[in-house]
Amino acid sequence: MLCRTASDLYWAARNVERAENTARLVDVTLRIALLPERYDRGKKEAAPWRRALDALGAADVVRNRYGRIDAESVQRHLLLAADNPSSVYSCLHAARECARAQRVAITAEMYEDLNVSWLEMRGQTWSRLHADGINNLLERVKGRSASFRGVTIGTLGRGEGYHFLQLGAFVERADWAIRLLDIAGSEGEAEAREQDAVDYFRWSALLQSLSAFETYRRLYRGSVNAAGVVDLMLLQEGNPRSLLTCTATAHNVLQTLAGGDAMEVVRQAGALSAHCRYARIDEIVDHGLETWLQEAMARLVRLGDAIHRQFMVSTDVASPVVVAARPWGHDQ
Repeated sequence: MLCRTASDLYWAARNVERAENTARLVDVTLRIALLPERYDRGKKEAAPWRRALDALGAADVVRNRYGRIDAESVQRHLLLAADNPSSVYSCLHAARECARAQRVAITAEMYEDLNVSWLEMRGQTWSRLHADGINNLLERVKGRSASFRGVTIGTLGRGEGYHFLQLGAFVERADWAIRLLDIAGSEGEAEAREQDAVDYFRWSALLQSLSAFETYRRLYRGSVNAAGVVDLMLLQEGNPRSLLTCTATAHNVLQTLAGGDAMEVVRQAGALSAHCRYARIDEIVDHGLETWLQEAMARLVRLGDAIHRQFMVSTDVASPVVVAARPWGHDQ
């Protein structure tokens, strides 16, 4: 497969997944923002929205552009900003452009599905968003992502194109498993005991935004707590959005693409998968969740770079359509 084709398919899937998870990020932040001010330190300074930007390394960008960090500025930046390459608007446009460039490598139904998603998003404005209700847009974006996944599974042959789409989706989902967990847990450890109302509400909001509340109830007894949610989001192979599931799937896909050849990218994927598979939740909590998440993110970034070098670097074709990397860390 040509490097350009592999890159476009990989990034089409990553962009669709990123649009969905950005919608989930706004959803969980909206839920956490419902906490009364006395339960969330810094609420007057829009603390939940600031934490969301911190997890994306975008706080300075929003502050410089809008002059403030509040619900409106963050929602505009994450949902509608054409100059933000990671906004829902930009992701759906980029995914559609990648698909249009590779129409011979995908099915007609896949392209039509992405085209409909982009056309629906293209007409969104801030006034229309609030008239229709922001939650309606968030659910529509999640539904469009699920639709593309279903069409892909149901219509595309299991060749290299399918594998690059799968690889892009699960690498992106792994990235968001870390970021979304960081948002919910960024202040819980310092300000509340495990079983208090704030902690319960924050972790429950994350589970509901990830459509994982019922899964949690089936796997764990007792009240929702930090250790259980962290275990579900990082180490539970039965959870389709856990970091372990994403890294294991990415490793399997890369092994298939390598065709038995010894590749550094396969080794890195295997090492990251093993890092998650053999981790223990008590050790993660004892040594600090933030430290563990930062190490996992650093490994994932290196894996993404290795994937690009192995499969998508070419001097014979034009540069592929990609999305700018997002920094990690609360001091960005």
